Amino acid sequence: MFLSAIGTALPAHRYNKEQCWEAFAASPWFARLSPRAHTVAKTVLRRDNGIEERWLAVESLNEVFAIDPDTLNRRFALHAPRLAAKAAQQALGRAALNAPAIDAVIVTTCTGYLCPGLSGYVIELLGLRPKVLAFDLVGQGCAGALPNWQIASALLESHQCEHVLSICVEVCSAAMYLDDDPGVLISACLFGDGAGAAVLSRQAPHQRRQVEWRETVSLTNPAARESLRFEHRAGMLRNILTRQVPQLAAEHADEVFKDAISRAGIKRDEINGWIFHAGGRDVLLALAQRFDLSSDALRYSREALRQYGNLSSAFVYFVLDAALADGAPGGWWWMSSFGAGFTCHGALLAVQ
Repeated sequence: MFLSAIGTALPAHRYNKEQCWEAFAASPWFARLSPRAHTVAKTVLRRDNGIEERWLAVESLNEVFAIDPDTLNRRFALHAPRLAAKAAQQALGRAALNAPAIDAVIVTTCTGYLCPGLSGYVIELLGLRPKVLAFDLVGQGCAGALPNWQIASALLESHQCEHVLSICVEVCSAAMYLDDDPGVLISACLFGDGAGAAVLSRQAPHQRRQVEWRETVSLTNPAARESLRFEHRAGMLRNILTRQVPQLAAEHADEVFKDAISRAGIKRDEINGWIFHAGGRDVLLALAQRFDLSSDALRYSREALRQYGNLSSAFVYFVLDAALADGAPGGWWWMSSFGAGFTCHGALLAVQ
C-alpha cells in the first residue's frame, strides 16, 4: 500500500489559551465549579502545556459553554461531514484523482454518532460513486487512524480496490463536558477540532514522494481500559483521563515498536522519522524518554500539538503532512497512534 496524497482540514475559528481562560472565567460554569477546579483549569491554560492555540467549530467561545446533548449533537452533525469532506477534497486534489477513482471510503470518529454514518455524507459531498465500498469506524479514540489504514491495506492487498479514501474526523467541541474532576477539566483544555484524509493506493504515485506502508502491529490492553475512555453521562460523552496515560502511552508504544522492527528485521537506529500522536505535552515527554529521542526528533508532533491541540484520531495526519511538506529525510519512518482501550498501533513506512 502506498500513500498517494494527504489532506487536512480545520474549522474557521482559532482560539488561544488566554482567550479560552477568559471565556471560561466569564461563563456560568465558573460559579458552578469548585475553587480547586478553577485552579486546575487556570494552571493548564496559563502554563506551558505544549498547546498555544486550538481550532474549534464554534463562532464564539461562549458557544462552548452551552453544554447539553442536543446542542452537542447538532454541532457534530453539522461540522463532522464538512470537515471530513474538506480534508478529503484536499487529498484528492493533491493525488490528482477525481471522485470516481475512489473504490472505498473509510471514516473514523469518536466524538459523535450518526446513523447512517459519516461515510454516507462524505459520499454525497464528494460525489463518490454510489457503489463505492463504505465503512464507518467508531469508538477507537485517539488511536483510530492506524486501524483505518489497516483496513485500507487489506482492501488494497486483496485487489478489491485501487484507491481507498481514509478519513479521520473529530469535533471534540461536540464532546464537551465540565465538572470538578481534574481529568475532565484537563481534557477540556487539550482537545481541538479537525480532520485528516489520505488517498491510499495499490500502486506507487508518479512524480511524488513515495511512502509505502510496510509492517504494522497493534496492541489492546483491556486491563487499562479505565485509564482513558469516554463514558456516557446525562446523554453526553464524558472523557475519563488519568495520570497514568503518559506512562501507558510510552510503554505500549515501545512494545509495539519493538515487535514491528523485530518482524521487519531492522534496528532502532535505522529509523529516520517519527510520526507520533502527541496526546499532550506530558505524553511527548514520556515518549522522548522511553525512546531516548532528541527534542528535534519529535518536532513535527510537538509543533502540531502547539498549533492545533490534541485532534484525537486526526492528529497523525497533520504530523505526517508536516514531515512530508518539510522534506524530512527518507528511509524508515515510524508512525504510531494510541488511546482509549488502552490501545496502541504502529506502522513502519518506507519513505523515498
